Amino acid sequence: MRVFFIGFGQAGGKLVDMFLAQDRKLGSTSFRGIVINTARTDLMGIKNIPMEDRLLIGQTMVKGHGVGTDNVTGAKVAADEIDTIISAIDRRGTHDIDAFVVCAGLGGGTGSGGSPVLCRHLKRIYREPVYAVGIIPAPEEGRLYSLNAARSLSTLVNEADNVIVFDNSAWKNDGESVKSAYERLNEEIVRRFGVLFRAGEVGKYGVGEMVVDSSEIINTLRGGGISSVGYAISEAIPVVKGGGKPSSKKDNNGGLLSSILGKKEKKAEPHVDIASGEDKSAKIIGLVRRAMLGRLTLPCDYSTAERALVLVAGPPSELDRKGVEKSKSWVEENIAGVEVRGGDYPVDSGYVAAVVLLASIGDAPRIRELMELAKEAKEEVVRSRERSHTAMFDDGIDPLFE
Repeated sequence: MRVFFIGFGQAGGKLVDMFLAQDRKLGSTSFRGIVINTARTDLMGIKNIPMEDRLLIGQTMVKGHGVGTDNVTGAKVAADEIDTIISAIDRRGTHDIDAFVVCAGLGGGTGSGGSPVLCRHLKRIYREPVYAVGIIPAPEEGRLYSLNAARSLSTLVNEADNVIVFDNSAWKNDGESVKSAYERLNEEIVRRFGVLFRAGEVGKYGVGEMVVDSSEIINTLRGGGISSVGYAISEAIPVVKGGGKPSSKKDNNGGLLSSILGKKEKKAEPHVDIASGEDKSAKIIGLVRRAMLGRLTLPCDYSTAERALVLVAGPPSELDRKGVEKSKSWVEENIAGVEVRGGDYPVDSGYVAAVVLLASIGDAPRIRELMELAKEAKEEVVRSRERSHTAMFDDGIDPLFE
């Protein structure tokens, strides 16, 4: 899948920087992108994107110093300079892409305010779908950040074709500050989407037996709303048939594909005889269950998902059509909708991974919290205006004639 990434703001810029770094290490050309910011220093911190693909906006208004946490100003700057942004995107090339993905942290100012504006204009100009990867802050990051995220997310859902949410609070380790965890959290995002968006690529082993191409992903996300992604991984070192010792084969690709799939989350499962299709099938089903029932990018009630996509990636010896089909059936039995797509992605790796995309989620506790916070803030603004209005009349002032 050919993806045009747009990093809006500091968090989004760093995320896109990591996506393109991964692409470069793999010698791939699937990903391209630009980063946009109102703060010059944030753009200078980007490592893997050429200077011509780093766009500083809002210089007249904020003079390169950023908008802070003011997402209203962030939205205004994006709207004022949308022609400049679109021109930068066009210069990078859009003729052969499958989708746009706008990445932004929703708690700040630039990405929070600007990403919905950009999504609206991208959908107006281009035919390709426009998705957003939105990072919502943990409650301890502050009430203002949560309020910004609530306002931004409610707008972004209406402007993007789908918003895939990553919840910082669900991924921060006990005793770890969110700031110190940022790079690790970004790696978690890049790992999941690096596997998902690369499905269907032709590698050493060709394409999968059950190919998941760009159309499968697009059809899964087409219903809009909010989505979440699950992921699980284990080692893939089978016992040699006939009772030999486990293979010590390493990645022929310098470990790069293993770095995409990531390190195993827990002790590897027992080695199985590669001749046993039933064992391979059971292993895949177990991995898919772990992906869906484990830690999602956005903790949610998975049974409220309208659609889903199951992808199993790993060496061909570990992939099994029956296992993928049974996994799809299990997911279908456990979500609200009946559309479940799936397939395999053969890679030269010492790991096998399962990715489960849960699309159009109906219930997520953290989203409910944010929406309730936004409702309370709106009511507080109304009460404040009423108090101000009453005070003016108490002072003998009629605001209509002032």
